[in-house]
Amino acid sequence: MVRTRVGYAGGRKVNPTYHDLGDHSETIEIDFDPTQTSYRELLDVFWASHSPVQPSYSLQYASRIFYHSEEQRQVAEKSRTLAEEVYGRKVHTSIEPAAQFYLAEDYHQKYYLQGKALLAAEVREIYPDLEGFVNSTLAARLNGYVGGRGSKEQLDAELDSYGLSDHAVTLLRSIVR
Repeated sequence: MVRTRVGYAGGRKVNPTYHDLGDHSETIEIDFDPTQTSYRELLDVFWASHSPVQPSYSLQYASRIFYHSEEQRQVAEKSRTLAEEVYGRKVHTSIEPAAQFYLAEDYHQKYYLQGKALLAAEVREIYPDLEGFVNSTLAARLNGYVGGRGSKEQLDAELDSYGLSDHAVTLLRSIVR
């Protein structure tokens, strides 16, 4: 994962906000290295992370996939078909061309990481401005681990590259078991 950012997409309203979304949905923008992770693998995580057979009660929380190429559209369509086979029911996920993505407010960014003050403070020492923090691969990785994604083996393989204090490393290891 190169970076993740939370925001709003899929609608026509210009500059939506959390309290005035218009016709947008809350979403996540993912930049990834296709030599390390495939689009299909990202979709596998997407399907496993929510219940796509439950219709959304609002557009704000609708299950939507935004694609950036014809190849991504085809992969997304196939993955939705497979999800319907697995669930044995209709999947309520739309697949739409990506358009304008609007960054969510500061307090939404790296939400799990911000809940761990020590870890967030160390990342902010490296990336003191908000843009750097939000766009940081380190912040995205740590946010994922704190949010329950990633294994101990994955963490061990990359932990030395993070440049964290011993105290932060101990905290992170206690979170990722």
